[in-house]
Amino acid sequence: MKDLDLQQFNVRTDLALEAKELAEKSAGGGIPGIASQVTEDDGVTITELHVQDEQGAQAIGKMMGRYVTIEVPGLRGGDTGLQDRVATHFAKYFESFLEKLSIPKMARVLIVGLGNWNVTPDALGPLVVENVMVTRHFFELMPDQVAQGYRSVSAVAPGVLGITGIESSEIVQGIVDRSKPDLVIAIDALASKALDRVNTTIQIADIGIHPGSGIGNKRKGLTQDILGVPVIAIGVPTVVYASTIVNHTFEMMKNHLEAQNGDTNQIFGLMNDIPEAERLQLVKEVLSPLGHDLLVTPKEVDQFIEDIANIIASGLNASLHEAVDTDNVAAYTH
Repeated sequence: MKDLDLQQFNVRTDLALEAKELAEKSAGGGIPGIASQVTEDDGVTITELHVQDEQGAQAIGKMMGRYVTIEVPGLRGGDTGLQDRVATHFAKYFESFLEKLSIPKMARVLIVGLGNWNVTPDALGPLVVENVMVTRHFFELMPDQVAQGYRSVSAVAPGVLGITGIESSEIVQGIVDRSKPDLVIAIDALASKALDRVNTTIQIADIGIHPGSGIGNKRKGLTQDILGVPVIAIGVPTVVYASTIVNHTFEMMKNHLEAQNGDTNQIFGLMNDIPEAERLQLVKEVLSPLGHDLLVTPKEVDQFIEDIANIIASGLNASLHEAVDTDNVAAYTH
């Protein structure tokens, strides 16, 4: 099977699930080296993806490792009951990552909230840091007074290069060298190729993260090779490229018309025969007078970001601290 080069399609996605979908569409079937399992639970779709070997990694353009994607289309509706269920699902799957990485119950954890707190779609990481339960100072200053069921957790939002003048990876490396955590959890905003996944999807991965990848700014990564400790990445797609929206809209219109009468040639004509890569390039040429592609996010992004940051924070609290009930995280969500 020919390896899929996502760059030839100008596809902008950080989700392993979407990369797999693109690869399968290109190959016309399953991808060797990729194992997946899908679970449905009353509006929550959970996809467990395992990139098992180098062939699978090259095919979808993602690193070997485990990826869990939690998709909740109704999450933008503000349903607190649904948010509680998502937080519970997140906590349980995150615990499975800790188990598979053999992270001890009392291991020290550093949570890193990547992103720019001044830009709402990029403020996911800092918002999670604001809401997680930090305990390291208690273990350092009064260890005999810490109740059973809690572990040492510290958290930091290192900012972005444009604010600090320092790469996030360099800041985190310095903190890791001094505080000696056993695990790093990195949280960042991502980009998706699908409108319906923006602010409704959470991805967990055990392969680390590259700050700024969601908007095409590849920075030095936060990975086990760089930091010397395991890194679990948590991401939420908060933006989609305008060119992707236009192309996605074309596909939706085409599929709708095909379902109605099966013939789209009268309306789309030659557009039917233009490959997806060329269609995307045409859209980019239309946008070129602006100097660059546009990043788009919903106008209600303020509330969406706050809600999903609370979900992630409460799920982390439940999975990192035994004293917090994993089956009932509602008290830690709102």
